[in-house]
Amino acid sequence: MTARFVRDLLAAPAAVPHAVAPLAGQFAGRCGEIDWRALPAGLQRPAWWRLFHHKRWQYMGIACGDCFIGAAVVHVGWTNAAFAYLFDRASGKVLAATSRDGLPGLTARVADVPAAGAESRFAWRGTRVQMLEPTAGQFVLEVDGPDGFSVRAGLDGRAAAPWLFATGPVDGGVWHATHKSPALQVQGDARVGGRVYRLDGGHASLDHSNGLLPRNTSWLWASAHGAEVGFNLQAGYFGNHENVLWLHGQLIALGAAEFSYDQANTLAPWHVRTDDGLLDLHFHPEGERREDRDLIVAASRYVQPVGTYHGWVKASAQAEPFQVAGLLGVAEDHQSRW
Repeated sequence: MTARFVRDLLAAPAAVPHAVAPLAGQFAGRCGEIDWRALPAGLQRPAWWRLFHHKRWQYMGIACGDCFIGAAVVHVGWTNAAFAYLFDRASGKVLAATSRDGLPGLTARVADVPAAGAESRFAWRGTRVQMLEPTAGQFVLEVDGPDGFSVRAGLDGRAAAPWLFATGPVDGGVWHATHKSPALQVQGDARVGGRVYRLDGGHASLDHSNGLLPRNTSWLWASAHGAEVGFNLQAGYFGNHENVLWLHGQLIALGAAEFSYDQANTLAPWHVRTDDGLLDLHFHPEGERREDRDLIVAASRYVQPVGTYHGWVKASAQAEPFQVAGLLGVAEDHQSRW
């Protein structure tokens, strides 16, 4: 059974994959279990292959009036890592950041799905990133890094719009699944040295991914969330599976995303649109986080500009455009050999 990419999405399945015919498509809500050992025989891979190709990560982004915070825990089977940063909008600079590679099997874990009681965490050499959902719809982000950098944030999604769950085949890999949250309300603070950033009233989003991916994986990504409107767009390894719009509490599937930007100057304006005519936005970067790494057996090139989106979105082809102005979020150009 395959769910078509339509506005009225089916409810997320209780578990994936199914050993006979795995679901593929976009769904509303959260999947309760992911176990790639249950793939049909034709898609199965030996345990040693899964060790090197099973990738899981959880990312949280928090957008506030004077800062943007990004944090992630990444588990790629044979090793793990984490990062966190705070971007100060007034200066246009990343004022605090930590990025650390861990020890295989020892320093990190990423939950298979985001669920009540699930935890993703990393702790090693002065860097700690913890993402926890103590009760359904309520999340905690805690970061401790060097030079007095810390984050203590509570994220509340109990009254939020539906989540996106998407799953399907991946060229060069096998199968992938991802959860994307709508806007989550934020309370808490971040500290950089002696300065305190109040996060109350901000909006956060959670990105959780779990899949059997190819060794070389790349994508373009755009994400921003506010009280009335938010979106998630990706062009790359997962096609248009995760392209959605949240508008006035509705979850709306979008078509293929098109990114126009200057790869040599990612601080220049970007233009993102979807081929169904439901989203057309211009992104104005205020600054960026960049990290290029080459560990011989693995490498990545990553740049994540932070800035504001302006333009319009539509709930349907016949609907009036909803104007978007100053919506704080990120874009990303990411290439990994992992």
